[in-house]
Amino acid sequence: MSKTIHESTITTKNARSKLEKGIHWRSIDPDSHIGYRKGARGGRWVARWYLSDQKYAQETLGSADDVYPANGVDILDFSQALTAARTLILDRRTNAKIESAGPIPTVKSAVHEYIERRETRERAEHGDVGMKRDTRSRLTKYVLSSTIADIPLHKLDDDELRSWRAQLPPRLKTATVRRLSNDLKACLNAAATMHRKKLPATFTRNIQEGLKVEAAEAAEARRQVLPDADIKRILTATRSIDDQHNWNGDLFRLIAVMASTGARMSQLIRMKVNDVQYTEKRLLIPVSYKGRGTKRIEEIAVSVPDDILRVLRPVTNGRPGNAPLLERWRHIQITPTVWERDKRSPWKTPSELTTPWRAIILATGLPQDTIPYCFRHSSIVRGLRNSLPTRLVAALHDTSVAMIEKHYAAYVVDAMNDLAAKAVVSLIDDTSNVVELRTIKN
Repeated sequence: MSKTIHESTITTKNARSKLEKGIHWRSIDPDSHIGYRKGARGGRWVARWYLSDQKYAQETLGSADDVYPANGVDILDFSQALTAARTLILDRRTNAKIESAGPIPTVKSAVHEYIERRETRERAEHGDVGMKRDTRSRLTKYVLSSTIADIPLHKLDDDELRSWRAQLPPRLKTATVRRLSNDLKACLNAAATMHRKKLPATFTRNIQEGLKVEAAEAAEARRQVLPDADIKRILTATRSIDDQHNWNGDLFRLIAVMASTGARMSQLIRMKVNDVQYTEKRLLIPVSYKGRGTKRIEEIAVSVPDDILRVLRPVTNGRPGNAPLLERWRHIQITPTVWERDKRSPWKTPSELTTPWRAIILATGLPQDTIPYCFRHSSIVRGLRNSLPTRLVAALHDTSVAMIEKHYAAYVVDAMNDLAAKAVVSLIDDTSNVVELRTIKN
């Protein structure tokens, strides 16, 4: 139990000038105090808080404004010192509480935990063959090598996250920065669930604010919406690249299904042969792993045209229903310059599209920053422009109405205006142009 102290008058310079040399205390609460240690030429502010067994911890806050005016940094008046003492004591008590519960989680540990869980899941689903570990590569290069990695999670705030983003290399494309931010957000959200007892109530909000998509980034989605004519140009170029580089239709099939469904590549690569329903003219798309919580459905039925079904025929005929639908050849190196086909296995990660996609876009003459995600943006907008309900568009693309309204607000408004225009009817008979005929008498 803490001892009773003698309260000293230390709130003003005049009162402190009358004190003797030494330490003088005032209570903050029953177990913490702010002190003024007077010396020969001015004094210093000290914070003290009770530990246990009549033991205290003590730290200096800064100089008192006895000689020089307060600047709020290293020279403090009483009010500033009191605020600094309360902040320091709360921080130290929080640290002590977290330390007593085990190792303090940091950004680095959160990233490692997330990567391990993600790769364990992917390994169980696909095995190690061709697994590129894109997320591990990005997070290692741009997060684990940054000073943010060593920050304890309970001290991580939105300013730290914004500072990290601001320090990313300028050469990174906006899409890459957004993908990297989403990777880090996923790590921190997972840590928020795992270590919730060790983290402040504001932690999740700090993540959202610090890694929030800026207006300019959100607008990029609208710039990646392509007219159907441009999507057809991409498919034509893809077929040509497929033929030139002996993809045997694997590249074209993947791009064609992406274009027709608007699904994420991470969903399509998990499709099985029996997910193609020729009679119903639709594909069953596995739901994504995005988001938290348990999803009630496992797949989404998306209608597709006959030409897409014809493209898929060669990889479904005669194959088991549980076999992977979209595959590609894997190669092994025979000599430093010679590679040979080894076996077929499912596509693994979006990075496998990087090189062929660059060639495809070059062949179309479209802007070089066009990304495969343009198919998803374009599919969502196509649904809105064709007056599909926003809820249906969201369901077909495995996302939420809130996300549709947030990122495609302009198109939602246009679609609603079109619907409203169709409901307009004329209510007043216009007789201004009617000419009365004269009666002719015989």
